[in-house]
Amino acid sequence: MEQLLAGLRAAGEPTRLRLLALLARGELTVTELTQILRQSQPRVSRHLKLLCEAGLLERFREGSWVFYRLAQGGSVAVLAEVLTGLIPQEDIIIARDCERLEAVRSARAEKAAAYFRANADEWNRIRSLYIPEDKVEQAMVDLGAYDKMDTVADLGTGTGRMLELFGPKAKSGIGIDLSPEMLALARAQLAQPALAHCSVRQGDLYDLPMQDATVDLVTLHMVLHYLDDPAASIAEAARVMKPGGRLLIADFAPHDLDFLRESHAHRRLGFTEDEVAAWLVDAGLDVREVRHLPPAGDDDAKLTVSIWVADKPGHLARNAGRHVEYEGATR
Repeated sequence: MEQLLAGLRAAGEPTRLRLLALLARGELTVTELTQILRQSQPRVSRHLKLLCEAGLLERFREGSWVFYRLAQGGSVAVLAEVLTGLIPQEDIIIARDCERLEAVRSARAEKAAAYFRANADEWNRIRSLYIPEDKVEQAMVDLGAYDKMDTVADLGTGTGRMLELFGPKAKSGIGIDLSPEMLALARAQLAQPALAHCSVRQGDLYDLPMQDATVDLVTLHMVLHYLDDPAASIAEAARVMKPGGRLLIADFAPHDLDFLRESHAHRRLGFTEDEVAAWLVDAGLDVREVRHLPPAGDDDAKLTVSIWVADKPGHLARNAGRHVEYEGATR
């Protein structure tokens, strides 16, 4: 009762209601909020502090920046959701705030797009080496299996593409990445109403900022080959999975393209099927399927993409048994 009363008291002020309305649409920094509200940073920071203390908002640091968003758990988080649903969107002040929010998002998107353009040639060269990315994504979606989930987590989220694919099936989504540039790009990609429940965080894949057994689906899309210790990242992914949860890993099969190591920071030149399967088993997961997507007869394409599917034992786990697909044949 005291928590609810504290939440109501904290929200009972015009600027704080405006903050709640904005942060219901996604995470924002103090600087972005001051630009939208046209108020001083000390004043905005004070309001944010009160809302955080009441449990209505969450704050997290990413380098020198601090981000805020609606609280994601607890009874006061439910209150925040109810209150934001009651705020009249046609109110002239709220409408003006939303217009300024779109301007801030547009500026953020342009900055992210500039970074993407600067690196597009490098990424496009790598993508030209294997089957079209949309075929890999479709296979990931098919193997994800769940229609409705509480939480999906994308580790090494990059542009946030996996959250775009799986976010609509979940109540909440979180992407983790170490790169501030990639996180900025992901935030721009996720700035759409259908993905307002998804967010990204700067974090270490060996020490995820997430509680045990809280995630229904974890994805590692083209990430393992950059890591010093892929097995440790898989073990950490298994830690945060719910019993019955699923892990999807997409990465390259073994290859000999040394320039990817020399020019693109690839630590590993692909992985054997059994190597990753052993790491999954060591992490306490059941391997359900391994699917191989070879080059589609393109002379320039040289890499095979492999997708590993593993479940955490529990009451939601699917039927036992493993089958492996090779170029369309199942065994």
